[in-house]
Amino acid sequence: MRPESWRRPAPLSRLRLGTMPDVKTKIALELNGELVEIAFAPHKTLLEVLREDAGLTGTKHGCELGECGTCTVLVDGVPVLSCLVLGLACAGRRVKTVEGMAEGGRLHPLQHAFAELGAAQCGYCTPAFLLAAEALLAANARPTRDDIKQALAGNLCRCTGYIKIYEAVELAAARLRGEDATPAPESLYGIR
Repeated sequence: MRPESWRRPAPLSRLRLGTMPDVKTKIALELNGELVEIAFAPHKTLLEVLREDAGLTGTKHGCELGECGTCTVLVDGVPVLSCLVLGLACAGRRVKTVEGMAEGGRLHPLQHAFAELGAAQCGYCTPAFLLAAEALLAANARPTRDDIKQALAGNLCRCTGYIKIYEAVELAAARLRGEDATPAPESLYGIR
């Protein structure tokens, strides 16, 4: 090879090296009842924005494919899989995570019922179930067991077998309607 034919290779860009430029986008949204502005990389999903940029770690990483429901949050009152939604798509929207359920230091009736009945085992899927159930009860104050099953069908749990989750939603629904509801002894102790 002749020395004059040798050329220095073109400098590799950061993108060609596999990193993204440090560009951030800022959006305004209502997050758990508060108007906020969040700056984040525009390629991030809502799940990543919530956990990494807003510091709200109640929303969990699951499959990141929209299969398990673990990352469910409410956007404008509707359950969505935050792993499939770009953060940018939430500009001007209302986003609610499990951190926004309790009010004034008091647990939401769903959170209380889940704790009372042992509907949360390891707890990893619990935030998603709580939010999906909250959306159901906002739309239907008297859901049947089938309504509950349908509303929660997109959420997977490896621990509970779902029965206690359904019972907790039924108990919370009754309490939200103002009924003096108590759990059945078999729900608490397994006694018939």
